[in-house]
Amino acid sequence: MVKSSSPVDLYAALERLPEHLVGEILAGELVVSPRPAPRHALASSAVISDLFGAYGRGSASGWWILDEPELHLGPDVLDPDVAGWRRERMPTLPETAYFPLAPDWVCEVLSPRTAGIDRVKKLPIYAREQVPFVWLVDPIEKTLEVLKLGPEGWILAAVHQGDVTVHAPPFESLALDLSAWWVP
Repeated sequence: MVKSSSPVDLYAALERLPEHLVGEILAGELVVSPRPAPRHALASSAVISDLFGAYGRGSASGWWILDEPELHLGPDVLDPDVAGWRRERMPTLPETAYFPLAPDWVCEVLSPRTAGIDRVKKLPIYAREQVPFVWLVDPIEKTLEVLKLGPEGWILAAVHQGDVTVHAPPFESLALDLSAWWVP
């Protein structure tokens, strides 16, 4: 982790990272992680496949579902695995290479190396920015945790484990077969 008094210096350091690393600026620190492992990549791809097919194809679904969008939220720069915006809040995609508007839903796929960062550093930022829903997907434990933002912070709305079919907010109308998210 790199600390700097200048957000410009931190962002310049983030841009200089090699492509095999992922960088984020969280609470004034440059946090660097390796690219996702295969289990992580499979789970993230499955989430995108399920949701993009149902909600992100430009239909009247009302959502933008995007893979690894760069978020600029206040002083923080985050790179969630998947994020979604209701089209009523973001009718068109921005022209910038990043998103200044907080998503309506975020999915973080946990790994042993990033779970602490996702839970301890990123969840408070998502709460501060009023992201209504966060999913935490653990491909090793084969779990989906659904968090909903309440007045006092995050509320655990549901936990699902294993090869089950679920209807998870904010996408309750879609049956998600979690068995496709895990390495057999």
